[in-house]
Amino acid sequence: MVMDNVSLGIGSAGRPESRAEAGSSLHAGLDPASDAAIMLRVAEGDESSFNYLVGKHHRPVIHFLFRMVRNQAIAEELAQEVFLRVYRARDSYRAEARFTTWLYRIATNLAVNHARDTRHERAAQTVYLDAPDEETGTTPDVADDEPSVETKLVANERMAAIRTHVMALPERQRMAVLMHKYQGMDYRQIGEVLKLSESATKSLLFRAYQTLREKLKNFV
Repeated sequence: MVMDNVSLGIGSAGRPESRAEAGSSLHAGLDPASDAAIMLRVAEGDESSFNYLVGKHHRPVIHFLFRMVRNQAIAEELAQEVFLRVYRARDSYRAEARFTTWLYRIATNLAVNHARDTRHERAAQTVYLDAPDEETGTTPDVADDEPSVETKLVANERMAAIRTHVMALPERQRMAVLMHKYQGMDYRQIGEVLKLSESATKSLLFRAYQTLREKLKNFV
């Protein structure tokens, strides 16, 4: 199911204008144009601000979820639920962390719950960490130039190994790798999503990448 404004019961809107009267709810020093400030305006009843946030983050959230569930329809359904939960939780939102941290915590929790609920249905499925980008058709590890047959075979074998070993990582390590590698999130942001300290997040990623390097040493 594709996320749409009808299902949310709201109309479309462009970037919301910063409003001085919203300042009563904003933390001191908060940029009025930031996502956090815009979300606070959503809490005050500004639905155009919510539409703006959906338009800005909907596609990245789908991509993030797709990396986890490897099913476009399910990723779209989960993304819709993410934003519905954001909207329902608008009154309780506090700008104590980045909006994206809060957003991806919701997305991560939904993806983890989905994985647990459907574990028996996907015994043979894998997370395609190196799946081609939908827009460019390229992967993070394969050059754009047309490779030889031998290069393609090696690349395919390497991608299959990456998928297998990433999927085999413990749950938190797998989530951290996906957020770090594909969402460009830093240690602090990942830690906030996973409710870990920054040092614990560094250690988590270090162990994950160390495991992957060891498992993939024949492909380096």
